[in-house]
Amino acid sequence: MSKHRMDPKQKTAAIAVGVIVFMGSMAWAAVPMYNLFCRVTGYGGTTATAEAGSDVILDETITVRFDGSRAKDMPWEFKPVQNQMTVRLGETNIAFYEAYNPTDRVIAGTATYNVAPFDAGGFFTKIDCFCFTEQVLQPGQRVNMPVTFYVDPEIRDDRDAKWTPHITLSYTFYETDLPQEHAALATSN
Repeated sequence: MSKHRMDPKQKTAAIAVGVIVFMGSMAWAAVPMYNLFCRVTGYGGTTATAEAGSDVILDETITVRFDGSRAKDMPWEFKPVQNQMTVRLGETNIAFYEAYNPTDRVIAGTATYNVAPFDAGGFFTKIDCFCFTEQVLQPGQRVNMPVTFYVDPEIRDDRDAKWTPHITLSYTFYETDLPQEHAALATSN
């Protein structure tokens, strides 16, 4: 019987193709896996989300600061309505950000966010937020956009986050392509 042996050049080529396929797969999966990791752990200032408020409310408070910015090419004006709030741990709160479209065209935008310090990210819990969906502003339109949140009382049990004196919630707005229904209206005018 003759055994089929791969010659060294074929073996090297097969290994190289395997490495390329593996690395391509890892590159494709890296961003979704990192985002999932951040959502689950709060790493990198990513917040937690919840359907409802906390069952536990403590008498301890923490200061939440609010920050708003926009990408270089985003023509909107965007800022927090309040600069900071002192909140009880576990208590549901609502804060507002104001966006204004000073242009003569319809503009869509999406907000990215993070929490500082990073250790507190997993304890800052959003129930509802304008950042969960794309926002579309008409020319000259000004809106107040809410974020409903609480700071999880378990922050006091975390080895690193329990010493956090304040949390800063930051948003950055980026211009995005108009949704089809808005794009059709914008081109017909």
